[in-house]
Amino acid sequence: MAQEVVTAARTPDTVRFNGSKEQYVQAMFAEIAPRYDLLNDLLSFRMHRKWRKLAVRLAGVSSGQTCLDVCTGTGAFAVDLARAVGTEGKVAGSDFCPPMIKAGLNTLQAASHAPIRMTVGNTETLPFATGVFDVVTVGFGIRNVESISSALREMARVAKPGGKIVVLEFTRPEGVSPLINWYLFHFLPWLGGLLSRRDAYNYLPQSMKSFVNRHELAQTMEQSGIDNITVRSLNFGTVCIHIGTRNEAKQEAYSR
Repeated sequence: MAQEVVTAARTPDTVRFNGSKEQYVQAMFAEIAPRYDLLNDLLSFRMHRKWRKLAVRLAGVSSGQTCLDVCTGTGAFAVDLARAVGTEGKVAGSDFCPPMIKAGLNTLQAASHAPIRMTVGNTETLPFATGVFDVVTVGFGIRNVESISSALREMARVAKPGGKIVVLEFTRPEGVSPLINWYLFHFLPWLGGLLSRRDAYNYLPQSMKSFVNRHELAQTMEQSGIDNITVRSLNFGTVCIHIGTRNEAKQEAYSR
């Protein structure tokens, strides 16, 4: 049987996939995994590290808690969670791309804080029991899933009643300055192409452009069983931290 070829085509307003988006994203991240962390540092001027730490702080992650980071990639967010929960806590990371997890194992071993258990799994069908995590996070990954609402419902499902759901993500800003537009749609793909796979860094700004804005994301979270949502806007509105809590009544309704 011939192997299906999955590609992404750019248009002015969205990204179209010839085949499965899941397959395309998985293959793309598998290819860029060895340089993923380096490229994140270069392309965000290391700001992604500060954004994650701020998200952990705003979520009130504390010693002894049990946390899960989905779409964890190389596990950078999981490491930040581990530092917050300490040796008495537990942290799990889940990602559907094994090469990304493999690329991050050295980072996880060097962290030497709370134990971090890495699992291969799809965020839309998480391999965890219901109601077991104090905090469930996703950093720059919810934009890449096939169904945002399905992923958010799963994140809420595995959280404890009243547990925190944290989404750190690029969002479509309300008005973009010419400088930011140049950086996102010209400089970023050019630099990413020099160091790695160019179409991956064409995909990034295009996926931002076709993604929901902060208000739409908050609404989708509410519809997915997450309440008490707060939003923190960063980086001229191109990055947002959404934090909410699991609504037990809505989760029971989804499980029927």
